[in-house]
Amino acid sequence: MAAGNIMKAFFTLIFDKVHCSSLSGRDNGFGNNYIWAGSLESGLQIATHHNKPVMVIIHKSWCSACKNLKPKFATSSEIQSLSKHFVMVNLVDEEEPKNSSFAPDGSYIPRILFVSPKGSVDHDIYNEEGSSQYKYFYSRPEQIAKSMRKVLEKYKHEQFDE
Repeated sequence: MAAGNIMKAFFTLIFDKVHCSSLSGRDNGFGNNYIWAGSLESGLQIATHHNKPVMVIIHKSWCSACKNLKPKFATSSEIQSLSKHFVMVNLVDEEEPKNSSFAPDGSYIPRILFVSPKGSVDHDIYNEEGSSQYKYFYSRPEQIAKSMRKVLEKYKHEQFDE
């Protein structure tokens, strides 16, 4: 019995280390004060394991709107504070997912989408102050923070790790 408990504790430790080691993503200009998942796949695994929603930023290195958003995002204390309740995923250039659920109303950039703790893209959370044609385009940190708060409110019945 004791040996079984030791093995279970060992595998739990290894499993947690594997999940947490995936948190080594690049900030790509969106701020090194955030903890970025290394990839969309690892972000989704971490989210499921820790029961947290995911914020996915899809952008291109050559995009002027993306370049404009980066310093605003990077220095937003409100987004930084809210980000502790999310798994943050930052996808640039070829890392953009091919799955159409990540381009619900087109493949413009930048796009910010939210994924439920269970792993499905939540198309109900979008920039309500933005364009009806480009619902997942955000140009100001206040818009992003508003959507982040909506996500946390929507999934508040879920238990989030601190």
